Amino acid sequence: MATSLSLTQSQKQTLNLSPAQIQVMRMLELPTCELRTHIDEELQTNPSLEEGVEKTNEVEELDYNEEEYENPLKNSDFDYDDYTNDDDSIERPSSLGNPNSRPAEEIPFSMGISLNEHLKSQIYLTKMDKPDRHIAKFVVGNIDDNGYLRRTAEELVDDLSFREGIIVSDSKMKEIIEQIQQFDPVGVGAYNAQECLLIQIRQKEPTPSVELAHNILRNHFEAFSKANFERIKQRLNITDEQFRQAIKEIQHLNPKPSSAWQGTREEINREIVIPDFIVENQDDVLVVSLNNSDIPPLRVSDYYVNQLNQYTAKSKDHSSREKEAGKQIKKYVETARTFIDAIRQRNETMIRAMQALVKLQREFFLQGDSMYLKPMVLKDIADITKYDVSTISRAFSNKYVQTEHGILPLKFFFSEAMTNENGDTISTRETKQRLEEIIKHEDKQHPLTDDQLVQALCSEGYVIARRTVAKYREQLNIPIARLRKKI
Repeated sequence: MATSLSLTQSQKQTLNLSPAQIQVMRMLELPTCELRTHIDEELQTNPSLEEGVEKTNEVEELDYNEEEYENPLKNSDFDYDDYTNDDDSIERPSSLGNPNSRPAEEIPFSMGISLNEHLKSQIYLTKMDKPDRHIAKFVVGNIDDNGYLRRTAEELVDDLSFREGIIVSDSKMKEIIEQIQQFDPVGVGAYNAQECLLIQIRQKEPTPSVELAHNILRNHFEAFSKANFERIKQRLNITDEQFRQAIKEIQHLNPKPSSAWQGTREEINREIVIPDFIVENQDDVLVVSLNNSDIPPLRVSDYYVNQLNQYTAKSKDHSSREKEAGKQIKKYVETARTFIDAIRQRNETMIRAMQALVKLQREFFLQGDSMYLKPMVLKDIADITKYDVSTISRAFSNKYVQTEHGILPLKFFFSEAMTNENGDTISTRETKQRLEEIIKHEDKQHPLTDDQLVQALCSEGYVIARRTVAKYREQLNIPIARLRKKI
C-alpha cells in the first residue's frame, strides 16, 4: 500500500501571555518570605535596579480606577496554569504606594532544628567510632516524620552497600539501630507501634502493672489494638482492676515518639511562618493591609536612566561598541521597570482579593469563632474582584493572614456548603466542629456510634448521612466508637 506526504495549512486563534504577564503570575504565587528572596536575586543580577523610593512617587498611594487602568490579570480567557509553574467592599482601603508602608509591630514566628538534626546531634554523645557514626547518620536519615524506621536492618545494609559502597554486617546494623532507639525521644527508630511501645515500657520501673502492660503489648497487641479487652482479660485471667492499671501504664506511652520531642510543628519542619496579610479591627472597622515590612521599595537607578537618555539623544553617532552597550543598558532599565510594575500589580491583586475575603467573612474576623465562618469557594472571591479563579488561587496559595485571633492559613477560610433542615446554608467546617464537640462530651464508657452521631446532629438541625459522618470523623482523626471506649 503506497503512502504519500503532503503539506497543509490551518488557521486558528490562540491567546498567549506576554513575558510581563507571566512574571506577574509567578510573582503573585510567591509568599512574602520568598518574594524578599526573589527581590534580592534581582537586585544582584540587574545593576539598574536599586532600593529606594522613586523621587516622583514618594507619597503616591494606591488608588486605581478600573476604567482607566486595566489589570492584565483580569482577563478570564487566559488559562494561567499553562504558563506558570505550580509548587494549592472593605470599609477602609490600604495604602500600597510605598511597599514598605505597612510595618508590622510584632510578627511571631518560630524556627529550630528538625527531628533529624536533633537525633544526629545525639550520635556524638555516644561512644561510637567514626565509621559507626556514619552508619548511624544513614539510619537516622531513614526515620520518618512519626519517628519510625520503616526499613529493616537487612534492607539498610543493602542500601548502604549500593549507595555508598560501605559493607556492614546485619548484626552491626541491628546494634546501631538499638542504640538509636534509646535516643531522645525514647522509642524513635522502632519498626512499628508495637515495638515503639515495648521500647518505652521497658524503660519503666518493673512494677506488677508495668509487667502486665508489657505482657499485653508483647503477646496480645492485636487484641489490644482492636480494643478486644474482654478477650485479653480472659486469656490472662486477670481482674478488671488489674487490667485497668495496666492500661493506665500503656496510656502514658507515646505511639508517635516524634511528638514527644520538644519543639513546635514549625520547628520540626524548619518552617518560618510569616503572614502575608494583616487584618486589624479598629472600632469594628476592618483594615486590610499587606505585610510588606521586610520588602524594600524599589526604583530604577538614576545613573542608568541618564546613561540611557544620553544614548538615545545621540543615537546616530554611536560606534558599534557603544550601540552594544546602549542596548544592554536599555535592557537593564526595561527589565527593572517591568519588575517594579509586576510587584505593584501583585500587591494590587492580593489586597483586592483579601478585601473581598474579609468582606465575605466579616463576622469571623470580628468574633473570632469558626462558627461564624460562611461557606466559601475561590469563585466567590473571583466574582467580587472580577479576577480569574486561577488568579485568586495563586494569590492565596501558601499565604497566611495575621488577625487578632492568631495567624491563620488562607485555606482555613474556604469550605463547601450544606443546607440544614431550616433551609439555611452552613459550612462543612461548622458541621465538623459540632461533630467534634459531640464526641468530646460523649460518655466515654459508651461512645456514640456513627448512627447515633447522625441522630445527635439531626436533632440540632445538621441533616447529614451516616457515610458523611464517617468521612468527617476520619478527617478529624477520630477513631470509631469501639476504639474510643475507655475502661
